[in-house]
Amino acid sequence: MLGARAWLGRVLLLPRAGAGLAASRRGSSSRDKDRSATVSSSVPMPAGGKGSHPSSAPQRVPNRLIHEKSPYLLQHAYNPVDWYPWGQEAFDKARKENKPIFLSVGYSTCHWCHMMEEESFQNEEIGRLLSEDFVSVKVDREERPDVDKVYMTFVQATSSGGGWPMNVWLTPNLQPFVGGTYFPPEDGLTRVGFRTVLLRIREQWKQNKNTLLENSQRVTTALLARSEISVGDRQLPPSAATMNNRCFQQLDEGYDEEYGGFAEAPKFPTPVILSFLFSYWLSHRLTQDGSRAQQMALHTLKMMANGGIRDHVGQGFHRYSTDRQWHVPHFEKMLYDQAQLAVAYSQAFQISGDEFYSDMAKGILQYVARSLSHRSGGFYSAEDADSPPERGMRPKEGAYYVWTVKEVQQLLPEPVLGATEPLTSGQLLMKHYGLTEAGNISPSQDPKGELQGQNVLTVRYSLELTAARFGLDVEAVRTLLNTGLEKLFQARKHRPKPHLDSKMLAAWNGLMVSGYAVTGAVLGQDRLINYATNGAKFLKRHMFDVASGRLMRTCYTGSGGTVEHSNPPCWGFLEDYAFVVRGLLDLYEASQESAWLEWALRLQDTQDRLFWDSQGGGYFCSEAELGAGLPLRLKDDQDGAEPSANSVSAHNLLRLHGFTGHKDWMDKCVCLLTAFSERMRRVPVALPEMVRALSAQQQTLKQIVICGDRQAKDTKALVQCVHSVYIPNKVLILADGDPSSFLSRQLPFLSTLRRLEDQATAYVCENQACSMPITDPCELRKLLHP
Repeated sequence: MLGARAWLGRVLLLPRAGAGLAASRRGSSSRDKDRSATVSSSVPMPAGGKGSHPSSAPQRVPNRLIHEKSPYLLQHAYNPVDWYPWGQEAFDKARKENKPIFLSVGYSTCHWCHMMEEESFQNEEIGRLLSEDFVSVKVDREERPDVDKVYMTFVQATSSGGGWPMNVWLTPNLQPFVGGTYFPPEDGLTRVGFRTVLLRIREQWKQNKNTLLENSQRVTTALLARSEISVGDRQLPPSAATMNNRCFQQLDEGYDEEYGGFAEAPKFPTPVILSFLFSYWLSHRLTQDGSRAQQMALHTLKMMANGGIRDHVGQGFHRYSTDRQWHVPHFEKMLYDQAQLAVAYSQAFQISGDEFYSDMAKGILQYVARSLSHRSGGFYSAEDADSPPERGMRPKEGAYYVWTVKEVQQLLPEPVLGATEPLTSGQLLMKHYGLTEAGNISPSQDPKGELQGQNVLTVRYSLELTAARFGLDVEAVRTLLNTGLEKLFQARKHRPKPHLDSKMLAAWNGLMVSGYAVTGAVLGQDRLINYATNGAKFLKRHMFDVASGRLMRTCYTGSGGTVEHSNPPCWGFLEDYAFVVRGLLDLYEASQESAWLEWALRLQDTQDRLFWDSQGGGYFCSEAELGAGLPLRLKDDQDGAEPSANSVSAHNLLRLHGFTGHKDWMDKCVCLLTAFSERMRRVPVALPEMVRALSAQQQTLKQIVICGDRQAKDTKALVQCVHSVYIPNKVLILADGDPSSFLSRQLPFLSTLRRLEDQATAYVCENQACSMPITDPCELRKLLHP
């Protein structure tokens, strides 16, 4: 396959360019890179930068994006570009006028999308070029992940990486012929400017259009062959033991012994890897590799929690760390990170018993409840990295989150009594969190000098060391630091807030339902389970079409906190169904309310109808009708920042089989795993969540049945015992003795299980054989965790 830069150079006669946003590393894809990526070596990516939002746009005549609901599209509504949303109107215009389509894809909290908008899309001359010689189309990648995935596959296959903003030139028939990521507006010594690219493509379209069309067809055909995922002539999936060991070895090779995490920098949380390591530990507990897997995951979670990637003042986690030490983050906060990390920290607490991890999980959920929650129960998508340092100033990355020594000293001047030397609470906090007069952000992470003298809070010492340094009691230090952080939090409320992407996505809401349900169940906190319940109610009320049984992909916050939809509605993709079904299964296990299980079954039936590939096995990412006209219909094969929807679906099918005994779902799971066999064999580390599903399928799930009244204390004690133990490959079933109940109708054997002496009684069933009845939570714990 011809590299994009060589191709760009050959087709457009351009000098070699270095301005693309590189997003490639071992075992990863663009989906788990900076969602606005990192600039290649010729243009170092700053930790700070400028953004643009509708409020700062000049008062111009709006373009047609003003009628859209997407916060990202609305950010471009006053560009001097004749933007179209993705749709037939734009495609018809391109065909009628025989013009190439310029497709630009991004999202509303993307730092480099802001940069390119400010530099290029607000430029009158560039706007004129785009409007006169191209049909310009803007896409919010979070609204249309299918469009993003198809053209990102093209960009990655024809260049050194991918990222956002993603800019691709298409034929009127939607086939790509040139693509890239961020372009600066003008040429530099080693960079091709956006204006130059537009002029050369315009020229080539006029003079060599047939060559462009032939190249486009050839590349599309090659991509189609390369991206095919199918059962083929394989009968069964690969050995789980082999895939597990190879995946673990690949992770072990890339592990950072000192700081945790994988690879050098930038470093991403990647919860799917941590989840795999915990599962690997459980099945290899008595081996050295098992202990190593546990240590790798726990150490990574601890280093992340102590680093600047966590917001120590307001809780929640930033997108990724720009350095190896988890110190200086890319400050954007995404809902899907919070959801998955809450589960990862809850699992770490189950495994270790260390309340440090449960505190982290609670902190994440506290942040989401405060900053990313709609009053009706839904969850917003993200908070931007950029914000103005003061009102009226240009936005800078991280401005909301960083501190100077002077600010902290003024906020925390109180003397600390009992210290061995003169000490204020501000000095204590600065010592513990590594703040310095000159700032603790390296110039290499701040090439534009926008964060000079600023500090990112990151834990430098244990509480014990800080206490010993000043001759103080550990609990006194803990209290002083917590009080100091609360004062910083209150002071930070007066700063201009980062932009909130108030779009709500079914998939990410599904992940967040899991985050609250799992954490609430593990910690025994009904309050958290209630957040999950309200999230599921929101999905059913606002993102589900009863008539068709389909999920909607998006809804939006309207005026006065109302919920609005686009017209026509944006229908759900595979990940919406997979993540919502997972959320509902987790919510059933946390609440024992069978209505959520019933809805999960109905959604799985709809998912199978809309997305299942009856020829090749596995699920397509989009409906055939929804993606009509796109050159590829893909199956996602990467567990990255979010798990692949096929990986999650494999787990869902196993669990649904455990809840219902329906053989069709087990057969589908085996077929799916077989279809992805080649990908797993080749790069198991790219699919750790699917390798986990493969293990669960080959080891069989435990069915843990609690016979009892849902509200009774003895029933709750047994349920809480189950939740306190890390058992990833299980289904938890409440049998209330009603033969007409939903689960009794699904699983007739439940009627044979009895309460012992009228007490709540547990049975652990595997391979259609059940344990002796157990009424004592301690005995149940021993059986579950020998």
